[in-house]
Amino acid sequence: MTQPYESDLHSDYLRADLFFSMGQPVEAARVLEPLVAAEPGNEAALELLARSYFGSAQLQRAEDALRRLVELAPANGWARRALARTLERQSRGEEAVPHHRMADALGAE
Repeated sequence: MTQPYESDLHSDYLRADLFFSMGQPVEAARVLEPLVAAEPGNEAALELLARSYFGSAQLQRAEDALRRLVELAPANGWARRALARTLERQSRGEEAVPHHRMADALGAE
């Protein structure tokens, strides 16, 4: 019985990815929010949600999603760099510095 639900989550992820690719980050985030709520450990969905929030200038939400992603995957250099950039866009450059350093150490661009 869980199989149809799982495929629905996968379909939602693909739909959100398509919205994001088409330049509609707000719509992508709307689709992703219930998916991330249902699967809070899904790093791919959380990353796409963070990218969607960042792309639509929902910076506090992007920060929250990126902090969750960093908690789940501390060695994710992309997440560290994205968190640093999100903090910088909120004029919180000093808070961004350790995340930039960690991203550098992890080899993230």
